[in-house]
Amino acid sequence: MDNILIVVNDLEAAIAFFAELGMEVEGKALVEGDWAGRVVGLEGVRSDIVMMRTPDGHGRVELSKFHTPSAISREPRNAPANTLGISRIMFVVEDIDDVVARLRTHGAELVGEVAQYEDSYRLCFIRGPEGIILGLSEELG
Repeated sequence: MDNILIVVNDLEAAIAFFAELGMEVEGKALVEGDWAGRVVGLEGVRSDIVMMRTPDGHGRVELSKFHTPSAISREPRNAPANTLGISRIMFVVEDIDDVVARLRTHGAELVGEVAQYEDSYRLCFIRGPEGIILGLSEELG
């Protein structure tokens, strides 16, 4: 897998949110023109993209803010975890409580609660900017 695309309205808030997880900006670009529209099946595409890389360098998230055509929202806005389609991106963290606290400074909220699976993991879902849901997993022992 190369990357996951997330369309956002507030690009700077999304960058700050993912940077709090230790991701780094790999590159920024303005994408526009006929070729871009042909790829995504839209006319008049003009969007800013930011590629963010995970600390280990093995994963990337592409953040995109569409200027034209304007982005549209999925419904319902804060869909539950059993909604069809991609529900979340899971990140492995060293200290789940610390990461949750740091993400809350960016407006993130727990979807449920931090829960423990046997003696193996502590896990949670957290909703960030634009309704993005991240899964956080801390391996125990």
